[in-house]
Parts: sequence; structure tokens; C-alpha cells
Amino acid sequence: MSKAYPPNTKIAYWSKDVRKILPGLILSACVAGLAMLTSKSEQLILGATWLEPLVLAIVIGAILRTLWEPHRCFLAGIGFATKTLLEIAIVFLGATVSAQTLLSVGPELLIGIVTVVAMIVPASYFLGRLLGLPTRMAILIACGNGICGNSAIAAVAPTINADSDDVSASITFTAVLGVGVVLGLPLIGKLVGLEAVQYGILSGLTVYAVPQVLATAAPMGTTAIHIGTLVKLVRVMMLGPITVVLSMLAPRLPGKEQVADATTTAKQSLMPPLFILGFLAMIGLRSADAIPQEALSPISTGANVMTVISMAALGLGVDARAVMAAGPRVFATVVLSLIMLIGLGLGIIAFLAM
Repeated sequence: MSKAYPPNTKIAYWSKDVRKILPGLILSACVAGLAMLTSKSEQLILGATWLEPLVLAIVIGAILRTLWEPHRCFLAGIGFATKTLLEIAIVFLGATVSAQTLLSVGPELLIGIVTVVAMIVPASYFLGRLLGLPTRMAILIACGNGICGNSAIAAVAPTINADSDDVSASITFTAVLGVGVVLGLPLIGKLVGLEAVQYGILSGLTVYAVPQVLATAAPMGTTAIHIGTLVKLVRVMMLGPITVVLSMLAPRLPGKEQVADATTTAKQSLMPPLFILGFLAMIGLRSADAIPQEALSPISTGANVMTVISMAALGLGVDARAVMAAGPRVFATVVLSLIMLIGLGLGIIAFLAM
């Protein structure tokens, strides 16, 4: 039961909480700003963004944490940014997808996309477990490969109460190999002899981020870009139902403290976290055109900035030794999952005769 404080006392406690989290939140924001600046420099110097700000934030944060252990005054703010700020960002992320997208791809392709995601996520999970990955890390990689890479990992992590080390290892290796997919998929498309529509579908089904889909599909022209982006957006929308399912399974996952009260456990297993409900509610509002069009861009930008800050905080709590120890197994899991994903994509294309 929450304590009842007089109004002035409530304000004092709230101010104290703000002062407590401010140092770590500012530190995380500074690391995030450096990551965004580095990403802009990549674009100016190299002509392309090879590592996204989200990944750079983790890397820079982890390097800083390796060289310097933050004072305890930073810990509350880092923890707030890692969990609460990320959950707020996920709610805002719901405004960037619309149910109307589902209706625009046609029922056959829609079923194909859902089938690929429904197959690759559990297949990647069991592959990771077979290779010796911890349960939560295997789930993160499975969702990252099957849905939308780093964004899916970041969204699923608080749902299953994943450790910073698991999230960092998953995002780092998935991001690096995601760049490899962008570079190698056009070659696969040419070798298999795919047409523009077919190659667009394959790009949307296998590439992690929407900007990467654009870069991957570009060699096959505008049609491939359009189809690839559409397929990718539908794939992203699978994050909602999968996260809800995982939130129900989370109390049963091994490796964390067990919930002592059986009633509490039952309620937690049936009730998704509030931020997931918020995410779904935002999708509903967007689908009903209840969110003004001019607000969509600021909401999307805000969600992106908060996610990068959260990933910077995540990096500041990373044990680099744990990440490197998991390296070979994570690498093998991601590579084999990608091979399965490309195979499923080609199979769906052949089955639909697109």
C-alpha cells in the first residue's frame, strides 16, 4: 500500500527523486548525444551510416564504463534511463505503426509475413538454446532477427527483464551482422534471379531496420523499395503481439528471482505490462486517425531519442567481459538464424509465386 503524504511532502519527495535520477540521466544523454554526432560524422565522411546511433550509444557507453566506473550518484539515473525511459519510448513507438498497413499488402502476402515471423522467432530461440545461450539472450536474438533487429531487442528486453549484458551482446552482434545482410543480400537476389517485387519482399522479410531496407532494395529500383518497406512495416507490427505473449511468459522464465506470491504470479502472467498496453493503445489511436498528422514526426523523433538515451545508459552498465565471453555463441546463433530467415523468405516467395 502506498504511503499518504501531505501535498507539500509529496512535492518534496518528487523533487528528491528528480534530483536523484538527474546526474545519471544527464550522463546517459551526453553519451547518446555523442553517439548521434558520431553517426552524423559517418554519413558525412563515409557517405552512409554503417552503425546506427542506437548501437553507437551502447558501444560508447560500454567503452566509458570500461575506462571509468560511474560514481554511485549516477546509478539511479542510469537505471531510470535503462528501464522507465525505454518503456516510455516504446509507448510512443506505437504511434509510428498503423493497422491500415496490414490491409494494404493483400491477404496472401500478409499471411506469408506472419508465418515467417511466427516460425523464425521460436526457431531462432531454440537454436540459441541449443548453442548454449541463456534463455533471455536467446529470446532477444530471436526477436531481433525475426522482427526488427535492435528496436525489437530494446522493446522486448524490459518485458522479459533481460540483463544489460544480454541486451548489449544481442544488439552488438545483431547490428554488425545486419550490416553484412545489407551488403550481401543484393548478391543473393541476383544469384537467385529475383525480380523487383520478389526482391523487395525478401528485403522486407530479412533486413532489420527500415533505413537498411531502403539501402538494400535500392539496387532493384523503386518497386523493390516500396514493396520492401511495406513488408518491413508489417513485420514491425508483429512486435506488439509477440511482446504481449512474452510478457505473459516472463514470470515463468528461469534465471531470475521467483515471485513468492502465487496470486501475484498468476496476475502477472495474464496481465501484460502497462507500457505494452500503452504501445497497443497508441497503435489503435493511430489506426483511428486520433493522432494529428503533424504530431507523428515529433512523436517518432522523441521515441528515437529516448531509445538512444536508454541504450547509452545500458552501455554504461555493461560488463564488457561478459559480452565478449558470449561472443562466439551469439555470433553463431545470429548467422544461422539469418540463414534460416533468408531460406524462409525465399520459400514464401516461391510458394506465393510473387
